[in-house]
Amino acid sequence: MSTWSVACLQLDLAGESNLDRMEAEVAAVKRRMKWLDMVVLPELYAFGPRLAHAESPNGPAETRFREMARRSQVWLLPGSFFQIENGRTCNVAPLIDPAGNIVSRYRKMFPFRPYEQGVTAGEEFCVVPIGGIATLGVSICYDLWFPETTRSLTWLGAEAVICPTLTNTIDRDVELAMARANAAANQCYVISVNSGAPLAMGRSIVCGPGGEVIHEAGSGCEVFAVELDFDYVARVRRRGWHGLGQPLKSFRDHPVQFPPYRPAERSPALDALGPLTLPSTLRTPTMVPSIPNQDTHHE
Repeated sequence: MSTWSVACLQLDLAGESNLDRMEAEVAAVKRRMKWLDMVVLPELYAFGPRLAHAESPNGPAETRFREMARRSQVWLLPGSFFQIENGRTCNVAPLIDPAGNIVSRYRKMFPFRPYEQGVTAGEEFCVVPIGGIATLGVSICYDLWFPETTRSLTWLGAEAVICPTLTNTIDRDVELAMARANAAANQCYVISVNSGAPLAMGRSIVCGPGGEVIHEAGSGCEVFAVELDFDYVARVRRRGWHGLGQPLKSFRDHPVQFPPYRPAERSPALDALGPLTLPSTLRTPTMVPSIPNQDTHHE
């Protein structure tokens, strides 16, 4: 069998800790859909984007995630949370098997800078074979904006890329376009699971290996499941989507070493952009004319 069933939990963020809600929702979705293989939650869902909740590896939160997976007998990607290790704070997504073992910890490669301060960028890709069925890759939110991340995961064997997300800004629509483009360019499934309203934009999405939308959620809370067919991925990669382009083969066979990836190569155009800093006002400050005090002004 080449199928893999994934439940996406687009939940709403609330309070200082969402661990109780996570535990209840993971158990509930597995009770309702006993055939599920995997459950995925949004980025930073456990505690929200608060560095104060950072823990060491194998801390209380991660221990609880492991118990959730073991009790429900599912692979669990519990979104992400902040972990401190060797003096560095990273945004970490642990991948946990149905026995409660941590198979991998992915550290977000592209923190959302310049806004996300105090978070160290990860340096290693996460690609994990799953039960002889397929190979999964993990990204987190802003990673999806960099096509090199999904291309590298595909290069390393990923047939589906799962991307926990926390987007509460106007550019969610752009991320949906990027999810589709990454899926089509790499002929893989892309799953982006966002938190729901009112604190995030929702619109979690599952894309197939032709860039097609399998499901796009609304803005509120939504729990949905999809079945990924990896025989279909193999066929698309071998023949092209509906017999059309075969981009992975063309990329593999092309002789050009692209300029951005040449060792020590610099881009004058990109260097001219200046440092990575918070935007400042676009307006030039002007003098505001004084207004007479209406209480003391008389005709």
